[in-house]
Formats: sequence, structure tokens, C-alpha cells
Amino acid sequence: MSVGFIGLGNMGQGMSDNLLAKGASLTVFTRTRSKIDTMVAKGAKGADSLQELVQGSDIVLACLPDVETCREAFLGENGIIDSATAGQVVVDHSTVDLKTTRDCAAAASARGVYFLDAPISGGSEGANNGTLSIMVGGEDHAYATALNEFERMGTYVRHMGPSGAGTAMKLINQLLTGVNNATAAEAWALANSANVDITAAAEILNVSFGGSRMVERSAPIAKERAFPNSGSPVRTINKDMGIIADLAEAEGLALGLATYTSGLYREMMEQGKSEHDIAGVLEIVEQRSSEA
Repeated sequence: MSVGFIGLGNMGQGMSDNLLAKGASLTVFTRTRSKIDTMVAKGAKGADSLQELVQGSDIVLACLPDVETCREAFLGENGIIDSATAGQVVVDHSTVDLKTTRDCAAAASARGVYFLDAPISGGSEGANNGTLSIMVGGEDHAYATALNEFERMGTYVRHMGPSGAGTAMKLINQLLTGVNNATAAEAWALANSANVDITAAAEILNVSFGGSRMVERSAPIAKERAFPNSGSPVRTINKDMGIIADLAEAEGLALGLATYTSGLYREMMEQGKSEHDIAGVLEIVEQRSSEA
């Protein structure tokens, strides 16, 4: 089976590397030609356009940075769905809003194309190591067709249900990620204030009820204050928390913690820290503390 992959950013690069290393017959496309050339040097094929990639692939995977780019790629003229043929499977690994997923699914269905929403979690480390979790929404047949490729990129792949279920699950994950990460930052601020070593605190927390994946992850970063130039930049969680806030409003949900936490990440963005690690929200907690 020939596989096309679109998007070679923080996540897509590692994902495509694993596809290629684990035996996929891979063609890639992205807007930066040098990234295509690098993949060609590794043994992949390079496409000059979305249309060329889609028409030369049995299954098409895309991992794109934001909703606007995703909609353009999937729904635009000569885009992924426009170029696909009946029976072909196209997959969106991006984190987007439910409307975008539903629009893509409807457009694909109208052409007899199978669409899967299959967002990912695990950060750039998971993408590079092939240990992503992949949560999938869509028809059983399409899921079965794509499963082998998913397993080249992830260690935990789950079919969550019909179209939209994958996107909804990713937003649930991002809500918890964003809130838990900010709560961990408040814990580190308290630890620093009380002269408790962050590493020692994390060791105790990880065997106590207060532990979490975000505590485990953020502790060494917060301890070393290794915030700049992260593979898990705040711009990503800021985007996702914005999507969650819009969804909460549309669904009439009172997600107060998500709303408050979203403001912390937005403040980081306003301070020009878009590429800082999400654990860098500690700096916002500290700034607000000094102003209290």
C-alpha cells in the first residue's frame, strides 16, 4: 500500500520518519521544499503538490498546524478531498474543532471517500519514538485499512467511534493537559516559595494522589527552567484551549477551569513566548504572585 504524508512540522517529521523506517512506501509533501528533499534522501518519494500526492497514494495522512491550514488542505480546490477518488482513505491527524472535522467528513462522503479524524498525543518525543497515542473517529472499514500505518507511528491506537469521536477525544485530552499543566506550575511555585526541591516533590507526588503525567513531565523542565525553544510549544496548547473554549460556549458547558487556564497560556503568547515549553506557564504564575 502506498502512503502519502502531508506536513513535516514538529509532529509530522517524526511520524513520517517512523512510517519510512518501518517499511511504508512513502510519498511526502510540505510547503518547505528542503524538508521534502531531506525525506527523499532518506528513501521517500517527494510530491510537488497536494494533488500529485493524493493521486499517487492509496492512503493519505496529514498532520497540520492549525484549523485554517487544515481546512485549506482538505477542503480547498485541488486539495486532499477534491483530488481523492471513491474508496480512498484520507486521514486528518491535526487537532481541530468539531466543525472542521464534520465538514471534512461530509465533503469526503459526497465524493465516496473515507475520512478519518485521528488526532495524536505524545508530543514531539512520541512522534520521534513512534510511541504516539492515536484516537480515531470514522467508519470501521477505513479504520481497518489505516490501522497498519497508525501502528507504525503509535503504540496505543484506539477506534473511538464514528466520525468526530477522535477529534472530541483529543479535545478532552487537551483540556486535561492544559489544566493539569497549569496546576503543576502552581505546585512548583508553591514548592519554590516553601523551599521544597521540585525534583524531590515530583518523586513524592508520582507515588501519591497528587501525581499526574504532567507533574512527571514538567518537573525537570521547571526545575532547570528550560523553557525556550521547546518541542511542545505553548502556541499549540494555546490554540487547542481556544478551540475548547469555543466548543464549551457552543455546547453551553461551564468549563471554568479551562477558561481560566486558557488565559494563562494566552498571556504567555502576548509576552512573545509562543515557542516556550508549556511548563513555562510557571513564569506567569510567578508574575501574578509578585503582583498580588
